[in-house]
Amino acid sequence: MTERRRRRVRWPGILAALTLLVTAAPAAPAAARDEPRTPVTVPALTDWSPEPGSYAYGRDTRLVADTGAERRVAGTLAADLRAAGHGTVPVVGGGAQAGDIVIDIRPGRAALGPEGYELHAGRRLSVTGATETGAFYGTRTLLQLLAQGARVPAGRTVDMPRYKERGAGVCACYIHVSLPWLENLVREMAYHKLNQLLLELKVKSDTHPEANTWGYYTKDEIRRLVALGEKYHVEIIPEINSPGHMDPWIENRPDLQLTDTDGVKQPSRLDITRPEAFAYYTSLMDEYAEVFTARDWHMGADEYMLGSDFARYPQVLKYARERYGPDATPQDAFVDFVNRVHSYAAGRGKRLRIWNDGLTGANTVPVAAGTTVEHWLNVAVTPGRLIAQGYPVMNAAYALYLVRGGFHSDTEGLYDQSWDPRSFEGEKLASSAGITGAKISLWPDNGRGETENEVAVALWPALRHIAQATWGDPHPDATYAGFTARGTEVGQAPGRRDLTRLPVADGTYTFRTAGRTFTARLTRTADGYATLRTAEGCLEVRGGKLTLNVPLQPGTEATPETCDDRNTLQRWELEPTGSGYRLVNAITRMTVGVTDDGRLAQYPPGQRTPAVWHLT
Repeated sequence: MTERRRRRVRWPGILAALTLLVTAAPAAPAAARDEPRTPVTVPALTDWSPEPGSYAYGRDTRLVADTGAERRVAGTLAADLRAAGHGTVPVVGGGAQAGDIVIDIRPGRAALGPEGYELHAGRRLSVTGATETGAFYGTRTLLQLLAQGARVPAGRTVDMPRYKERGAGVCACYIHVSLPWLENLVREMAYHKLNQLLLELKVKSDTHPEANTWGYYTKDEIRRLVALGEKYHVEIIPEINSPGHMDPWIENRPDLQLTDTDGVKQPSRLDITRPEAFAYYTSLMDEYAEVFTARDWHMGADEYMLGSDFARYPQVLKYARERYGPDATPQDAFVDFVNRVHSYAAGRGKRLRIWNDGLTGANTVPVAAGTTVEHWLNVAVTPGRLIAQGYPVMNAAYALYLVRGGFHSDTEGLYDQSWDPRSFEGEKLASSAGITGAKISLWPDNGRGETENEVAVALWPALRHIAQATWGDPHPDATYAGFTARGTEVGQAPGRRDLTRLPVADGTYTFRTAGRTFTARLTRTADGYATLRTAEGCLEVRGGKLTLNVPLQPGTEATPETCDDRNTLQRWELEPTGSGYRLVNAITRMTVGVTDDGRLAQYPPGQRTPAVWHLT
């Protein structure tokens, strides 16, 4: 990976909680003990007005919904209730009775905003929103309350977010992040009322097959993920980073690579002076539009000159002066490319987003109005200045990063500081005006540094924290331990798959497939994968070209090597298929097949029929 990616590396219950409080503090006065407690959710409810009694969920509960939008919300809720173990609840129209849950969308309730809702619990429970999204978020609160028991305290809340963009970003760039993992992320985000997921990834291209090096997703896979996002009100925004970090796309297109003064072509840098380069990039945008439905397009625009200098590319300055006059700078050529992408996106109804670090102040040409700037790095042009110039700014601070094998956001420290989206790298703003929201970012700088399941363990606390900090009060509990107890009480999203569950028990097995048989001791790892120890060593993918410290070259062999519990390339997933299993490496995400001469080697989907292993 590049220097930026390396630099990022400097990457049940209520009774138990109450028992701890009682034993740790003197008895409270009777009046205080009798005061109703606000129901526990993440994010915390922005207000709660208690009433006598409670709502009781039971086997006679129905979901009452009349309009199409109400029935969509009710249908999703019914599926989630079933997945959470609350039984099958019918969706009906007409009048409600005691024990029912009513979904009510009233556009006239404009004060609730586009995402706010009112929840009222009594003999029946109602969720009201001005929009479908608002009503949906009310059902997320209901699911969290039911995760703690079938009775919900009677009362009312009007709950609305402080910031309109609340999210996460995942770089499934170069490496491949499994689709079930991403689907879990979407469900968890929605459960915590996060609404935006940025995905920097490669979609397998029909237009440019030369770019289809491994790490890609098929169009059908992306359609499936986007459909899940739409169902759960998470907008999935695609990113193809440009004009820097373009090597996943142009490593096999030297004609589009920027050439330095020594005549050396740079696979990571798109030659912004060439019309063919712009046409190539926009053709990728068009192809992504076949599967992504988001209103936004992220072009990256970070670190174009990382580890180098514009002086080594005089053609960039020449282009800038020919276009903008003798006082133009190389940075103007960079901004020109950004603005041309902005115009192309706008012509197709898309809004442009970029990272902030390319905006150094060395340009004379302004970035096109309306471009959202995602601020991650402290550079000369501050968030305050960008906002004063009229740009929407999102806080994507380095402090919110989680890097495989490297820097992990100090969630506890941020909570204790009452961090909120006004706190940028290098500047704390007094007002939230102009700030769209904030997100956490996941980067794979050392691709073998952690497995997906290990990343998930670090992710969930950070995810809950960013949900809290962008929806409401960033410090709803006196201590971080109190805040994490909220997460324990509400649990995880219904429908979330347990990706740490192995389909077979530990033991010694003979693995058989056409052309190859071997015997290995299968042992579950702490993160839910398996090691396969043969008489010669532990099966590992080793060799070939490394990308982000990961052997991603198709055809790389899987061979017995010295066993090492820390070596993530020796961890395997057994993926059930028909009467057998596929062997998928936990890091490369490629399946093991058998070569014509009987060797074991990894291949991406479509290159070779994956071996199906039968275990005895």
